Amino acid sequence: MLAPSAPRHVRTLFISDVHLGCKGCQAGLLLDFLRYHDAETIYLVGDIVDGWRLKRGWYWPQEHNDVVQKLLRKGRKGSRIVYVPGNHDDFLRDYVGTHFGGVEVMDRTLHETADGRRLLVIHGDDFDVVVRHARWLAHLGAGAYSTVLALNTSFNRARRRLGLGYWSLSAWLKLKVKNAVNYIGAFEEALAKEAKRVGADGVVCGHIHHARIADLDGFQYVNTGDWVESCTAVIEHHDGRLEIIRWTERRDGTTDDDGEDIEEERFVAEAAE
Repeated sequence: MLAPSAPRHVRTLFISDVHLGCKGCQAGLLLDFLRYHDAETIYLVGDIVDGWRLKRGWYWPQEHNDVVQKLLRKGRKGSRIVYVPGNHDDFLRDYVGTHFGGVEVMDRTLHETADGRRLLVIHGDDFDVVVRHARWLAHLGAGAYSTVLALNTSFNRARRRLGLGYWSLSAWLKLKVKNAVNYIGAFEEALAKEAKRVGADGVVCGHIHHARIADLDGFQYVNTGDWVESCTAVIEHHDGRLEIIRWTERRDGTTDDDGEDIEEERFVAEAAE
């Protein structure tokens, strides 16, 4: 998919699992995506900043800062921005109910689509047994995952030299492992039950890095995917229709879509310290 020549305006944009501060983060592709998509409301559905990784060693290149700056600029230009923290940026859960830089921080929220459906917006880590009951194991898994992502980066560097597009080795490996597929299914069922419990018509979540829109026993399950493996986001069109966008081709350029230089705003970097 080639980037459009002008920004595309949608009703709602859902993004999760960016993992800013992690070397596997595809910040350049996300920045490109944000340049070509404007929305009335932007939901940041957790793990936008990888606090776990930053605690082990500081990594914050300019592209990661540019993503933050771009989101803030969209907020200043009229987009409502709601940040629902996940497990990797759980330090922000101490600020639930507050605003900073025009960003609302919420533990969870209900979003009403243009066609009247009520969707629970939640990261989803509360429904991951490993994260809830064996945090040390989750950290161990995160370390192994970082190794796979490093291989993924080298793999795609070689593909670019051959003139080939981005392809996620890590996502492919995940879906080839039976236990991972079973885990994804159990996670989806748990989130659908929670949506039903709170009286919602569906759920929008992240956490497991597997983009999907599905009907589960009459409830809509929506996972936004991630920006380390699949480079995906979910958009709501103005008629309420939801769509997964897979953004895997990068557009050249160093200025913003409005021609402005990237500004100096570093509040997320400071908050993560």
